[in-house]
Amino acid sequence: MLLYNFAHDRIKSIEPVDVTFSENPDFDPEHFFDDVIGVSNTVKQKNCNMKKVIVISTSLRHGSNSDMLADQFFLGAKDAGNDVEKISLVGKNIRFCKGCLACQKLGRCVIDDDANGIMEKVMKTEVVAWATPIYYYEMSGQMKTLIDRMNAMYEQDYLFRDVYLLTTAADDDEQTPKRAEAGLTGWTDCYPKSRLAGTLFCGGVNHAREIEGNPKLQEAYELGKSV
Repeated sequence: MLLYNFAHDRIKSIEPVDVTFSENPDFDPEHFFDDVIGVSNTVKQKNCNMKKVIVISTSLRHGSNSDMLADQFFLGAKDAGNDVEKISLVGKNIRFCKGCLACQKLGRCVIDDDANGIMEKVMKTEVVAWATPIYYYEMSGQMKTLIDRMNAMYEQDYLFRDVYLLTTAADDDEQTPKRAEAGLTGWTDCYPKSRLAGTLFCGGVNHAREIEGNPKLQEAYELGKSV
C-alpha cells in the first residue's frame, strides 16, 4: 500500500502539459500505434543483429602494432552495434599446458591462473578476433600457449563461429603471416562449427607504434565493422 501511495504521489506531482496529443498538429492517431510498433521492431532487429565479440590482443609490448590493429577492430565492431570486449594478455598469468588431460573430465584446467577465465568468455562469444605479432613466421608463443590451455573446450559446447586473425611484422612479404594463419586454422578445425572468417596483415612495422598512420588501421576498423 505504501508503494502504491508513493507511485500515486509521484504521478500527481508531474506537471500537466498544455497541449494534448489530439491537439498536436503533428499527431496522427491512425498511424500512432503503427509507429510505436515499428520502433519496437527496429529495436528488436538491432538486438537480433548484435553479436558478442571478443578481441584477444596477445602482444606484451607497450605500444604494440598488433595491439593497435586490435583496437581498431574493436572500435569497428562496437560502432556496428555489437557487444565487444577486448582482452589483453599484458599482466595475465598463463602457464604452459602440462598435457595431463584432466580438463577433458573437469571441463576446466587444473592450473589455477588466468586461462580458465578467458576460456569461459571465449566459449560464450560468437566472434573471436586474435591479434598477434609474427615471431619467426609464426604466432606469438603466448597466443599458442593460451590456445593450448583452452583445451577444456574440446568436449564442451561453444558459441563462437567466426574467427579473425590480425597480424603485424617487420617483414612485409605477403607470405609472412601464412604459417600463423595455418596454425590458427588448426585450432578452428578442432571446433568444426567455427571458421577462419577473415585475416588482416600489416608488414613493414617493427618499432613500437610504427603502424601509426598506416592505412591498415582503417582496414582493421572496417573488418571489425563487418563482423
